[in-house]
Amino acid sequence: MTIQTGAASVIITPPLGTQIQGAGIADQPAKVVRDQLEANAVYFRSDDQTVLLISCDVAVLTTDFVIATRVAIGDAIGLNDSDVIISATHTHSGPSVMKTDFDKPVEDGFLKTLCKQLIVLAKQAKQAAVPSKIGWGLGNAAVGYNRRCCWSDGSHSMHNPALRTDFTGFEGPGDPDHVAIFACDADGKLLAVIHQNTAHPTTFFSEKCFSSDFPGEARSHIRDSLGEIPVLFFNGALGDVCRRDVMTKGQVETVEQILKRCGHLLAGETLRLFHESPLHDKVAFGHVYVDMLADVRLPAPDRLTLARETISQMQQGKEGGGMNRIFAWGITSLQDEFGENPTDTLRLHVLRIGDVALVTQPTELYCQFGLDIKRRSPAPITAVCSVADGYAGYCPTLYSIIGGGYSGEAIQWCRFTPETGYKLVDKVSRLLRQLWPNE
Repeated sequence: MTIQTGAASVIITPPLGTQIQGAGIADQPAKVVRDQLEANAVYFRSDDQTVLLISCDVAVLTTDFVIATRVAIGDAIGLNDSDVIISATHTHSGPSVMKTDFDKPVEDGFLKTLCKQLIVLAKQAKQAAVPSKIGWGLGNAAVGYNRRCCWSDGSHSMHNPALRTDFTGFEGPGDPDHVAIFACDADGKLLAVIHQNTAHPTTFFSEKCFSSDFPGEARSHIRDSLGEIPVLFFNGALGDVCRRDVMTKGQVETVEQILKRCGHLLAGETLRLFHESPLHDKVAFGHVYVDMLADVRLPAPDRLTLARETISQMQQGKEGGGMNRIFAWGITSLQDEFGENPTDTLRLHVLRIGDVALVTQPTELYCQFGLDIKRRSPAPITAVCSVADGYAGYCPTLYSIIGGGYSGEAIQWCRFTPETGYKLVDKVSRLLRQLWPNE
């Protein structure tokens, strides 16, 4: 079928002085803009289906915000809200949009403005829609590496040097797959680029600056070559993946070198795929979704007691910073929100664009689950995307829960029972078969 495509972009950088998401702790106002934050949108319409994709340069967008914004966009452009998918690139150098500490502010003013900006963006993308040709390709760009190290005492932790003598291996895999989709008008003029890869954009983790991180660096390089087009980045199954190899010996990269390396890798592979991928006039197109109920694991009583004591000490000014306060907030807020009803809802989407299956879900899915979805997928190319259509925290493997530590222990943003990821893989696999029934 012939698909109509429209696309648009908008800068969403808030004023300096706005709190950044950063490392989660409070008092991190942005002092400089390293590069602009953006929201980019692509609107697809076929004979019987329409889907709007939006990618925002923020760490996360909470489920409540996404639901309200989807409805507002749907009302504004005449679209079912279930056909709007709003994702976050997961840059930690955007404004504070989620509470991760007892005194961490959330920039509600930014979120109100963002909702209005996304409504205008959606209108612009729809108005720009024209008959289009679509191309796609699968490549390889090793931006992400597993960050969960296993130690001889049975514990697991993030980011520690794997050259320690008690290192026993990495907890899980990485995924270098790189997927790109290109939309052109009938004359071959490029309208938009969508690309997907797997890594954590945490280059400026605690520095007081706004930055779209390596997805923004890649976007800049792509535009240098292809023009000022909307470029959407979707992150992969990134829950246990970082953007440097902790096995590497020798000189340590600066943060700027890390950002530029990752940006060049992403942009280079996307540009290669653009130049080598044929365009198609007639493209299979479809969209299905499901709401999945997921059980929440609550904190152990002793951990909850300790966390409440830590919060009390912090409120009296007796407790310093660091991970203790982040764990304390994560544990107490988990109990407060889900203690009476330990169940959450995850919205899962599968979008078919030609040979590509674009799978979106709201967790920081661990990489192994992304590979499991791909292995079971009937689609020639499958891109598994995270932090999309809401945010529900980490979705770890059983290995991570056994190993514990940050992103393994039960906290607000790592709240699911051990079987959740496996059930998610199964749900997505059935959705994929709906769009590829004969494969």
